[in-house]
Amino acid sequence: MILIKNAKINTISNGIIDDGYILIDNGKIKEVGEKINLLYNSEIDVIDCNGKLVTPGLIEAHCHLGLYGDTSSLENNDYNESSEVITPEVSAIDSINPFSSSIEEARKSGVTTVAAGPGSANVIGGQFVAFKTYGKRIDNMIIKAPVAMKAALGENPKRSHGGKGRSPLTRMGSAALMREALFKAKEYLSKKELAGDDISKKPAFNMKHEALIPVLKGEIPMKIHAHRADDIFTAIRIAKEFNLSITLDHCTDGALIAEEIKEEGLNAIVGPSFTHKTKLELANKSFETAKILSEAGIKIAITTDSPVVPIEYLQLMAILAVKEGLSKEEALRSITLNAAEILNINNRVGSIEVGKDADIVIWSGDIFDALSKVKYTIINGEVVYKS
Repeated sequence: MILIKNAKINTISNGIIDDGYILIDNGKIKEVGEKINLLYNSEIDVIDCNGKLVTPGLIEAHCHLGLYGDTSSLENNDYNESSEVITPEVSAIDSINPFSSSIEEARKSGVTTVAAGPGSANVIGGQFVAFKTYGKRIDNMIIKAPVAMKAALGENPKRSHGGKGRSPLTRMGSAALMREALFKAKEYLSKKELAGDDISKKPAFNMKHEALIPVLKGEIPMKIHAHRADDIFTAIRIAKEFNLSITLDHCTDGALIAEEIKEEGLNAIVGPSFTHKTKLELANKSFETAKILSEAGIKIAITTDSPVVPIEYLQLMAILAVKEGLSKEEALRSITLNAAEILNINNRVGSIEVGKDADIVIWSGDIFDALSKVKYTIINGEVVYKS
């Protein structure tokens, strides 16, 4: 057991406790309260915070952590299966290297959970997974697999495949390919359901169609890379056609169409904003986007899109969004509970509540002070980093 005492605890879900304690047992949060109202013995490891800030572990809602190594060599690049344009059958779990130094950097910077998966080269790229940033074997680090199905609209599929002389050459080509894959999977699912237990009537096994069944059933969202406003609207159009749950990832032009996104009831994963405008569809990239979307009533998460921005700067991305007007409360939620809710893993992570996983960070100072450092990172009730 671990007792964290004399802490300023930002629970996220139930306000701030100025002088509180957290009791951890068997990897879970057993108690949270003001001061210490229990007796404890020498078998309990005590961490005296001396008034320091305690938050839930930070959550990165969209990245490629562990799929892309420390160098850009082919050997370390496992996040785009770009041999085909439609690859829903591939899963990030088969590419993630738990010994990647970027995963160590994540936990050292207080990032305890990430959603990681394929890049945006393909119109449908494969399965994202949510995992903890500590462990030797990815199977034991997983929170949810799959957590989403990656898809992409806009410039990336055009460049990755159109540049090689194959479809899609245009945005309408990308949309058509996405629809075709979903139509075929829908037909496949219908035949399976009609066949029931009659094996002779079942369609021939198709791994691509099988991978899309959880998307069609609404069990996981389609995580759609979309920067430009027209790409965002295409994503919404296709989602309505197939009754899909989606998230808008990047959402660079979101500030231009915030009212429409709110009306559609969608969530947005915003960023990475700490980069140059390296392509035309990033023309409106701004840290102010998070503020505008949040004030419109849209649930947002902030992303580094690591390795685009190193994962250890997730805290800094939130700070820069605050600099551009996002409230501190929403900024912290965007990298904790909002991210967990968007990923549908908030039953386990995202806030400091009894029964949730003991993923906790103790800071040297205010999390919105860029000079503040992580003193302790705790994952599943185990101290995995101590400065």
